[in-house]
Amino acid sequence: MRGGGNMNNMMKQMQKMQKKMMKAQEELYEMTFEATAGGGMIKVEANGKKEITNVEIDEEAVDPDDVEMLQDLIIAATNDVLKQVDDKTNDTMGEFTKGMPGGGMF
Repeated sequence: MRGGGNMNNMMKQMQKMQKKMMKAQEELYEMTFEATAGGGMIKVEANGKKEITNVEIDEEAVDPDDVEMLQDLIIAATNDVLKQVDDKTNDTMGEFTKGMPGGGMF
């Protein structure tokens, strides 16, 4: 019976950490991230769930003779905004996995 109290304390700490993780994840999901390309001619926004929520294209970026450039700019801005979400997710959730085996798996 001697180790029972330690086990209960550890379970309470794990539950507390799980609640903090869930709150952090909810806050992350509500964040908005933004990236631009082509000197701001293309703007892409995403939320913390990695869902693209808005794309703005300056009409100067629309050149019927160079559609490939527009496509490249959209891809660049989209990749940048998704990387921002990944980086923030790793920073935020990594706080909970420090020192754990396999830590930083987010």
